[in-house]
Amino acid sequence: MSIPSPESAPPAGRPSASVELRAVALEQFASVGFAGTSLQQIADIAGYSKSSVLYHFASKEALLEAAIGPAIDRLEELLGDIGSLRSSAAARQTFIESFIDFLLQYRLEVHTFINQGQSLAGIAVIDRANASVAALADNFASDLEGAEQKIRFGVALGGAAYTLVAAMNFTDESDMLPLDEIRGALISVVSELLAPVQYRPHTR
Repeated sequence: MSIPSPESAPPAGRPSASVELRAVALEQFASVGFAGTSLQQIADIAGYSKSSVLYHFASKEALLEAAIGPAIDRLEELLGDIGSLRSSAAARQTFIESFIDFLLQYRLEVHTFINQGQSLAGIAVIDRANASVAALADNFASDLEGAEQKIRFGVALGGAAYTLVAAMNFTDESDMLPLDEIRGALISVVSELLAPVQYRPHTR
């Protein structure tokens, strides 16, 4: 198999090198981890040379930015509407539905920064992701206190992201539920987990 030069056009019907490399990198970052993925591995899987990767992306960090940056941009857009959460239950529900649609569209990106956010702190795009997740937690869980708010939010966000990745990556296609059914179930479960509740101490 011939290796295309960085400047050459891809064969007819094949995505551009940057698009292919970004897609392969995202899959590897989500499944193997950023630390466990090398530029050479990405190049080999995509069918390019390492020099071609470096032609399009100056570093592995730049490739991470390209891979998950659009998802962070969309998450930050969603945060622009977060002030409406307290206006009504309907506004909160609309936000949750938009958030589930975000998870469905960017499942691998979310899986990547949720699971590796702490270990990759200091990388600009990850710091943006961590700040956005913190802002979501502050707004959704402000009616709860202590460990419960963190667990409630963590189960809702992390559980939904993991469920999507597991269902769509590790389930036989013939066994997968229809996408609209998955969406409806996620909206129902996440809405229940993130709904404001009146905290009541457990009694014996």
